[in-house]
Amino acid sequence: MLPPADSVLWQKNFLLGAATAAYQIEGASSADGRLPSIWDTFSATPGKVLAGDTGEVACDHYHRWEEDVALLDMLQVDAYRLSIAWPRVMTADGQPNQAGIAFYRQLLQALRARGMKTFVTLYHWDLPQHLEDQGGWTNRATAFRFAEYADMISRELAGLVDAWATLNEPWCSAWLGYGNGHHAPGKQEVKLATQAMHHLLLGHGLAMAHLRANDPSAQAGIVVNVGHASTTGSRAADRRAAELFEVQNNQWVLDPLLKQRYPAALWELWPDAQPQVEAGDMAIIGAPLDYLGINYYFRSNVVSDGGHGYTEVPLEGVERTQMGWEVYPDGLRHLLVSFKHDYPHLPPVYITENGMASDDKVVDGEVNDSQRISFFNRHLAAVDQAVKAGVDVRGYFIWSLLDNFEWAFGYERRFGIVHVDYATQKRTPKRSARLVQQFLAERRSK
Repeated sequence: MLPPADSVLWQKNFLLGAATAAYQIEGASSADGRLPSIWDTFSATPGKVLAGDTGEVACDHYHRWEEDVALLDMLQVDAYRLSIAWPRVMTADGQPNQAGIAFYRQLLQALRARGMKTFVTLYHWDLPQHLEDQGGWTNRATAFRFAEYADMISRELAGLVDAWATLNEPWCSAWLGYGNGHHAPGKQEVKLATQAMHHLLLGHGLAMAHLRANDPSAQAGIVVNVGHASTTGSRAADRRAAELFEVQNNQWVLDPLLKQRYPAALWELWPDAQPQVEAGDMAIIGAPLDYLGINYYFRSNVVSDGGHGYTEVPLEGVERTQMGWEVYPDGLRHLLVSFKHDYPHLPPVYITENGMASDDKVVDGEVNDSQRISFFNRHLAAVDQAVKAGVDVRGYFIWSLLDNFEWAFGYERRFGIVHVDYATQKRTPKRSARLVQQFLAERRSK
């Protein structure tokens, strides 16, 4: 994992970090006053998660956080991206839960003591169940409850965070949670998804004001997932289908944030599914960002569905990961360059997630994850190409530090650069982790 000499990766101010999320690693789902989340409910529902897995124990990071900080310290990464579990730090009546807050305070202090920058996401999908019982993100009031949470936790942890992110991947929360039901809370209606998205983004905008007021020395932004589409179809309708895929996957989120409007083509895809928008909402949503987090994983090939939308037609003979996702690094370069063109006020970018799942096994104390190493090298090269094309990319976070609870796929899919034996909780750095450590040591020596 040694990039070319002219790669942006050699610049010491280009952050190379690792990322995790609370529900995926923490476990301790009822410890110290933590309330149930929608993912506790969803994963406990038969048939929703592969093998009936839940996040009840996960990687037991809540009790083993010191060991995991030591792993980060061993790797000598520049930064660590984590999320805070809203149900762990706030009571149902909106008061701080000091036991839960203390966990994050000591974790952030330990990271700071080791010289790592801290990127903290406020919402990585674990909505308190009591709010879902009142309509969740389809209820406008949830946006204001989120802002209250952001206000409280940014006061409590001010000075310990280098960069706040309000939301992780609102597309997933809205579409997978309320549109097709693949994720918690498992609702399936397009109109619910568009309304949930609007309230997620409104909550983001409301929270940004609190983050800036309470922790002015920290950056404040948002993390979005993006997707690239191609078509093997030859018709104009197929080319339009690929455009509509990117409207739904990218512009649905980015246009409100960066242009203060929803893309008109979205309603071509989903007629009569417009959300209720109140006066002033779009200005709140479009509050200036200090940075934009980009999560990228794969490309999709689509053709027209013969109606208003598209249908996916997987390409044959391409490299895929254990998730079935195509490995297509140039999609990341393409999207970054196109975003710079499409959004004149594009803020500085961090690649906040990029990685792949593979069926990793420990053999004689080692895990040789050669496909992941190749994956990282090619995607980092794509980032370098985007930077050389003029895109202001300032860092890259590996997804993920640890093998963990992969949402609806449970524990079968392993994204970590550190292997976790879930029966014993033994951590084993994979070869990819060793190469990250080697590269960073070499960069520091220059």
